[in-house]
Amino acid sequence: MQTRGAIIRQAPGKYEVVDLEIDDPRENEVQVQMVASGLCHSDDHMATGDMTPGIFPFAGGHEGAGIVTKAGVNGKGLKEGDHVVFSFLPACGHCRWCASGMQNLCDLGATLLSGARWGDPTDFRVKLADGGQPVGQMCGISTFLQTTTVSADSAVKVPDDIPLDKACLVGCGVGTGWGSAVNAAQVQPGHTVIVMGIGGIGINAVQGAAHAGASNIIAVDPVAFKREKAQELGATHAVESMDEATELARQFTNGQGADSAIVTVGVTTSEHVAQAFGAIRKAGTAVVTGLGDMTEANLPISIAELTLFQKRLQGAMFGMSNPNWDILRQLQLYRDGVLKLDELVTKTYSLDEIAQGYQDMHDGKNIRGVIIY
Repeated sequence: MQTRGAIIRQAPGKYEVVDLEIDDPRENEVQVQMVASGLCHSDDHMATGDMTPGIFPFAGGHEGAGIVTKAGVNGKGLKEGDHVVFSFLPACGHCRWCASGMQNLCDLGATLLSGARWGDPTDFRVKLADGGQPVGQMCGISTFLQTTTVSADSAVKVPDDIPLDKACLVGCGVGTGWGSAVNAAQVQPGHTVIVMGIGGIGINAVQGAAHAGASNIIAVDPVAFKREKAQELGATHAVESMDEATELARQFTNGQGADSAIVTVGVTTSEHVAQAFGAIRKAGTAVVTGLGDMTEANLPISIAELTLFQKRLQGAMFGMSNPNWDILRQLQLYRDGVLKLDELVTKTYSLDEIAQGYQDMHDGKNIRGVIIY
């Protein structure tokens, strides 16, 4: 069928909206009419070249929700009319990682940026309408399409009464940030936590740290609007720089340092990681969730400090979440009034306004922009 979607033709490049042809679902696939898609920084990384897709053109978007319009035979029992949230990380349910409770590390994730279906680098489900050139799908889903065809491994059925324009956020940003605090940093009651970078991920790390019972949550961002938003959603303090945050953490801990520092900067560098590492106490944890230049491999940290102070440097993919369970759990927390989603959406856009949405993100105007279809 024909649809429209936002693609990039090169990197560096900008998203443009074009006509596309999309295949009907096969076995273990569903076709979904999109309701909403978050404008996540990871899709911008594809446009800037920090992350490299396996093919151009490439259709972006990986944080979305919609309604199933067609369904192939699938093990999840998904059918026409079901409301679904996409997990940007598929979960097969039977590889070593899924079987041991680490769905976020499922082996299907190995080819997420290839643009093709898992296991077949030549199988592209989307094509340009004018000529049939194959188009890659971001994370196998491409939520910047009005209608998309995806693997059932990437879809989680959610209750019909949950508003999909808010539920879309738990498919990436909410789970990644919340889990970075709760799962990766293992925040405990009474802890002092630094969250470095208050965007769509960092704001949810603030929420997660508050939910876990941290006494001091220090949000770090140079943008005043983002510092204010962090305090509305659980931060006890908000400062412009890591120097200020590190000093505050030491004041709260008799000079020891923060129990954990979570790096959620939009374009993360090795220097950001070093600052977080230097801000934590003995046996503290520095969590690295943000992405930047994927070729960079030079962390300026002290090996002696790592060893002798028994510090922990922890990566966090999707906040160490198990999407088939955690997406539903987070939506229940939203229902209960514990997890705030409405407050995360700064501004909504049409698909044709996607370039403006990303410009607003770069200008520091949004916590999260959302495309409404």
